[in-house]
Amino acid sequence: MSLAEFSLIDRIRTRTRARADVVLGIGDDAALLQPRAGEQLVVTADTLNSGVHFPAETAAYDIGWKTLAVNLSDLASMGARPDWCTLALSLPDADADWIDAFADGFFALADEHGIVLIGGDTTRGPLSLSVTAMGQLVPGTALRRDAARVGDDIWVSGTLGDAAIALRAWQGGTLDVREAADDAQVDYLRLRLVRPTPRVALGRALLGVAHAAVDVSDGLLADLGHICDRSGVGARIDPERLPVSAAARARVGAAQARDAALRGGDDYELCFTAAPAQRPGIDAVSARLSLPLTRIGTITTGTGIAHGSDDDGPRGYEHFTEL
Repeated sequence: MSLAEFSLIDRIRTRTRARADVVLGIGDDAALLQPRAGEQLVVTADTLNSGVHFPAETAAYDIGWKTLAVNLSDLASMGARPDWCTLALSLPDADADWIDAFADGFFALADEHGIVLIGGDTTRGPLSLSVTAMGQLVPGTALRRDAARVGDDIWVSGTLGDAAIALRAWQGGTLDVREAADDAQVDYLRLRLVRPTPRVALGRALLGVAHAAVDVSDGLLADLGHICDRSGVGARIDPERLPVSAAARARVGAAQARDAALRGGDDYELCFTAAPAQRPGIDAVSARLSLPLTRIGTITTGTGIAHGSDDDGPRGYEHFTEL
């Protein structure tokens, strides 16, 4: 490792926080952690590659934010409380300004959710970013994909399809992902793509309420399909109930917005199932978090997802391979 690369690590290390459960953090061959007594460790890892998971010209701040956001979303879907993470960077150049902006975005989200960076690695190569995120929860309480029950309601948080619509606009040359758009609705869509919101508080609130959950990263049909496959059930959803934003409808019309909600990805909302008796409690969670939660269908016997659409379009988000 070059002196320049050591310098980059130092720039990141200065942004980390000391915490009692981090016995030894950045600076050694490995970190030493002190998990809470009687809790299980939840671990997830994701890699983001330039030109595959985000446009190459995306601002460094937004890349830093999204690098952590996708991992926090995985912890959220399990109901875990975020605690620690590692970061591995492959960088084409030792660019201190880029690293500072990247760290601004990364640590803005890390500080918001109380997750501490405890180590990582840097190397020279094509731009690629890998995070391993760790959280904790009480044994037996995790939201899992294999726990949906026939008769459960199917819910989703926020709005769906925004990121996919923004991606298509960027692919068509009508959206600049690097800076804020003059039109507020267009910029809303841009931010949904480059700076997603992990629903950590919702995941925590659903413990003991929901049966199964998954984050919507590959598209609703694909990700709900994971719940169905793992739980041995089917699903029926009503496309007319899908929550789509005013910005999405204004951009592509109601029909295409619904299709993006079904098949688009990168929204990082939560899809979860719960017994009908939980509806009042879920409505209360929605009000407390100021987050729309929409009931879109029902878990059924059998297999597959009935969704009342004849469109034979792609059922899973494939990032930029649909270009």
